[in-house]
Formats: sequence, C-alpha cells, structure tokens
Amino acid sequence: MRRDVGVWIDHRKAVIVSIAGKVEKMEVIRSHVERHDRPSGGSRGSRSKTRYGPQDVLAQDKGERRFAGHLSGYYDTVVSCIRGADAILIFGPGEAKGELKKRLEREEGRGRIVASETVDKMTDRQIAAKVRLRFRQ
Repeated sequence: MRRDVGVWIDHRKAVIVSIAGKVEKMEVIRSHVERHDRPSGGSRGSRSKTRYGPQDVLAQDKGERRFAGHLSGYYDTVVSCIRGADAILIFGPGEAKGELKKRLEREEGRGRIVASETVDKMTDRQIAAKVRLRFRQ
C-alpha cells in the first residue's frame, strides 16, 4: 500500500502526517534543543580587554558543536519515522526543512521528496489538512 508523508519541521518540533490508504496518522517529535543564540555585541569595532584577543571563541564553538549534535539526533529520529514512505512533502518556517532535505538526499536519494515549501507556523490541524490536500488530489 502506498504511504505518503508530510513533515512540518523547525528546530524545536516536527509534525509528521502519514497517509496510507484511508488511514491517517499524526506524530509529534520534540527536539528538546535549547535555543541557539549567538552572542550579541562581540569584538567588532571595539578592542578586546584581554592581552591576546577574545577568549570566548572556544566556548562559542563548543556551544555550536553541542547544538549541531543535538540536531543530528533529532533529525535521525525524524528520518526513522518517515523511512519507507513513497512520497515526502517537507515544509516549515526556517532552516530545518532544508537541513532535513539535504540529510534525506544524502542518505536515501532525492526521488521520494516531492516538494519543499516555506510556510509560517501552523497548528497541527492545519498541517494535517495541507498534507491531505497535497496527496489526495
């Protein structure tokens, strides 16, 4: 039986809607990733007070690597939930949809991804309706 999947995703949560025949299933996955903020200000235009320049670069790099590691595990979970789908629609408001698309193309080829769209925040019902509309046509 054919299985079509729509994924609304951002860095905090993914809503996966699967349609197989007349059966529709929705799953929500939370990333549990703390907010990724870059420090404001910085040393641009101002002199560092330390003798050899800013030392917070190492801490910032460590934070970015930790964030990337958390996201990698999050994307692994999402990919495992949509594995075996015949067609995949990816949509969402930010960078996460592109990151997921690249990961899917790298792991399984690009044949199953039917579209990647930028949309604003949506309720779970709106997400299900969009996926239903896309694949029931």
